[in-house]
Amino acid sequence: MAGTLPLPGARFGRAAQGCRLRCPKETPRLEGSFGPSTTVQTSGLQLAAICRASPGSWSPRRREAARVPAAARPASRDSGAPLRAQAGRAPGRGRPFSTRRRGGAASAERGPPPSPWCVMAASQRATFWLGNDTLRVSAALFALNRTRLCDRLRANEAVPKGAIVVLQGGEQANRYCTDTGIVFRQESYFHWTFGVTEADCYGAIEVNNGNTILFIPRLPESYAVWMGKIHPPEYYKEKYSVNEVHYTDEIASVLASKNPSVLLTLRGVNTDSGSVTREASFDKISQFTVNNTILHPEIVECRVIKTDMELEVLRYTNKISSEAHKEVMKAVKPGMKEYELESLFQHYCYKQGGMRHTSYTCICGSGDNSSVLHYGHAGAPNDKTIEDGDLCLFDMGGEYYCYGSDITCTFPANGKFTPDQKAIYEAVYKSSRAVFSSVKPGVAWPEMHRLADRVHLEELKKVGILHGNVDDMVKVHLGAVFMPHGLGHFLGIDVHDVGGYPEGVDRIDLPGLRSLRTARSLLEGMVLTVEPGIYFIDHVLDQALANPAQACFINNEVLARFRNFGGVRIEDDIVVTAGGMELLTCVPRTVEEVEAFLSEAQGSTKSFASASS
Repeated sequence: MAGTLPLPGARFGRAAQGCRLRCPKETPRLEGSFGPSTTVQTSGLQLAAICRASPGSWSPRRREAARVPAAARPASRDSGAPLRAQAGRAPGRGRPFSTRRRGGAASAERGPPPSPWCVMAASQRATFWLGNDTLRVSAALFALNRTRLCDRLRANEAVPKGAIVVLQGGEQANRYCTDTGIVFRQESYFHWTFGVTEADCYGAIEVNNGNTILFIPRLPESYAVWMGKIHPPEYYKEKYSVNEVHYTDEIASVLASKNPSVLLTLRGVNTDSGSVTREASFDKISQFTVNNTILHPEIVECRVIKTDMELEVLRYTNKISSEAHKEVMKAVKPGMKEYELESLFQHYCYKQGGMRHTSYTCICGSGDNSSVLHYGHAGAPNDKTIEDGDLCLFDMGGEYYCYGSDITCTFPANGKFTPDQKAIYEAVYKSSRAVFSSVKPGVAWPEMHRLADRVHLEELKKVGILHGNVDDMVKVHLGAVFMPHGLGHFLGIDVHDVGGYPEGVDRIDLPGLRSLRTARSLLEGMVLTVEPGIYFIDHVLDQALANPAQACFINNEVLARFRNFGGVRIEDDIVVTAGGMELLTCVPRTVEEVEAFLSEAQGSTKSFASASS
């Protein structure tokens, strides 16, 4: 393939800005469980030997420093020391926590936390794998997640001794009032904590020692006829490498036997949707003291910073999704329906990557549909015929074991950009790479959005759509006319991952910026999308032309040429590193790369679609 592409894993920072690497035609598949991550290259036997050789030698501070970016570590505090319970206070907040009836005797003394080497040794034996060349994901990933969560809770003085975390998993649902089941996908917090794929489960973690309990539904005998073998609790204990497995109708009695001081349940608002998380509830929960405010901010902060093992899964989802995007680019031609390309993307991700789910509804906009930000919904279901001269804006991402990806490619259906298409595409590309060169820990994400806006305004001025002083354009928020969405968002188990607006971080109520899904400063280990775009949306353009403060900068005669143009978005997934960022996505990006790739594809009859037909 002509041109050069950044390889997945290419790093951008002071020492590597502008560095470009040649991307092979066939990116090597990930082998083994977690590639270069030293924390999981150690075998289960080696981990067990370490555990036996050094009982009690573990320090949470040492463990976190070795495995997790600094931003993910709990507050500096000896987690082995007894915690001072501050009854009635939530972490970092001045309000009382929610309490339901207190029951049971005084809690047991907090003991030392378990060695993570023991946990890792046990969980190393349990692996999620879908066969063929799909990625093997060790249960150690979730064991480490639980360890991190317990570390944070033990460091929180509002958490009393003897606390137990209780989470409720997702429930199997049917299509409306029918008995037709909907393909189940686990609730995200439950998946992050336990990695369980089955529906209708509960999970509990003893904060003192990390002891993990899974509660599974007691299935009727008829299940074996219609759904398959009924497995005993021991099967799930081994499958998910947990300490105990009981039935869901035993939750109250099992938890009561642990004599908890408090049950920590999950309740909080998702700052993207405004929806409230589902708090665990079960029969006889009223006999326990329940706190539903402490857990949410702690587990959210854990999810914001990804571990090395989580990053390997995200690298895999990006790798497969990037390959799928390239297969779509090879196949597209005028006369096809948009949904044909959606189906090809889904087919490739599932066949080659084991991805039954996509991270979100595929957006396959061509022509003026490329300016519809969330095209592809039921009212606009990717059903337009692609025409010669159309730009295709395809925003699609595969999901593996609940970890997602979010990639957008924009390219000409006939393989060649027009001068206007090239000008707008290069404007967006320049803003994307300007952000890449500026990303590093400590940078405020709203400043990256403002940077992208400024680049767009400068480039639109060169095209002739705008005229005047760019600083003055910024003052009247003209950039939001052409990019009404935010620059990007957190990515992880949810495509719009949690943690965008914790307490103390306020949404900026200004055009464009109010659509940002986070206004935080960047931390090492955060995973985000970088997705600048320029769109020509009639409704938004008409509003700007009716606003004298903005209309004075717009050359309406030139703008008229771009009515029905659609839009351009370039979206990549990145990891914030100590010195800059790591690029996870590998697709053709420059105009030259895109045109060369499409030319090569059109000159070859060999593609995934033809090979598998």
